[in-house]
Amino acid sequence: MSYSIAGKTAIVTGSANGIGLAVGRQFADLGANVMFADMDEKRLVAELGVNTDDGNVRYFAGDLREKLTIKNLISATIDAFDQVDILVNGCRQVVQSEALNPDDNTVELMMQQNLMTALRLSQMVAKRMIKQSAGQEEGPVGSIVNLSSIAARRTHPDLLAYSVSTAALDQMTRSLAVALAPHRIRVNAVSFGSVMSASLQETLKENREYRSEIEHHTPLGRIAAPGELADAVQYLASDGSGFMTGQILTLDGGRTLLDPVTAPAH
Repeated sequence: MSYSIAGKTAIVTGSANGIGLAVGRQFADLGANVMFADMDEKRLVAELGVNTDDGNVRYFAGDLREKLTIKNLISATIDAFDQVDILVNGCRQVVQSEALNPDDNTVELMMQQNLMTALRLSQMVAKRMIKQSAGQEEGPVGSIVNLSSIAARRTHPDLLAYSVSTAALDQMTRSLAVALAPHRIRVNAVSFGSVMSASLQETLKENREYRSEIEHHTPLGRIAAPGELADAVQYLASDGSGFMTGQILTLDGGRTLLDPVTAPAH
């Protein structure tokens, strides 16, 4: 079975920087057609350039919390590449919450950003995958990969909302996997620990001691590079994982193997 994604078309959300950008670039370098999607158009242009009308790279800027924006993203992808084979739900947000404050609306915010956006986009992309596979009686139809977090299984008072939203994303992954299996569309997720994303880089600039804390509580003793996560996503997106669906693949350097009391949740 091949791990190649050459010739396939992928939508990668949250791809203006960090993990999503690493995934999109790796896919493009390996011969896939890639639609980079993010709210930050300036960053997309800075990373990809102004002229992306030719070749295997395009970008789309918009707020994917809006259903119309999702429809426009899919239409733009079809116009550029004629089909969609892979969806990587990478747009996410980490916001601290006040666990004991009943007026704090962070849970609703995180559920909208980290769960509902991925759910709606997955539903609409799956419809397109099913439509374009009409008459195809066997073989893979599509793959959806969600970017989750070990925060779904760890607890930290300041990350209540983020933890709840990622736990919901994991369960969405399993539920959609069952719903889409008859259509030969696979749905999996990568649950990661500390990856050197843009947000983590900013955090480490403000708190240099935090890096030592992360490394101390990670058995492999380091923070993952975005490219390492991209490798895992590529595996789940490729036919090499053709009999895997509904699985949450953990990439955390062994952090979830430690006592939750001693290991930070993020």
